[in-house]
Amino acid sequence: MRGQVVNVEISVSDTERARAFWSGLFGWEWQDFSGPTEYHMTRADDTTGVALSNATPETRGTRVYYDVEDIQAGITQVKELGGRADEAMPVPNMGWFVTCRDPDGNDFGLWQSDEDAPMPAEMG
Repeated sequence: MRGQVVNVEISVSDTERARAFWSGLFGWEWQDFSGPTEYHMTRADDTTGVALSNATPETRGTRVYYDVEDIQAGITQVKELGGRADEAMPVPNMGWFVTCRDPDGNDFGLWQSDEDAPMPAEMG
């Protein structure tokens, strides 16, 4: 559903400590999706995931991802409305994401589900 929160990504300095904290708080169980970076996911409910990733002090924080039907149209709309958007990146067999900033510089992301999303070229 367009605009629905589909993922909350929390960048942390120590993913083991963070997994223990969030598991203790909410009982979440984590699944490893590590690739070029450490990445662990859980489900907050039927439609929303939560992810933990390792980060440097400059990149720590929380980013909310919102559902869109078409990632490229979402990028265009962000830019037309005065925001900034990076290039869309595939998550193999799952979908596409893009990191964005609103006109005030607040960080957020867009997500398009797509089971046909390819392996990124740099990982293939």
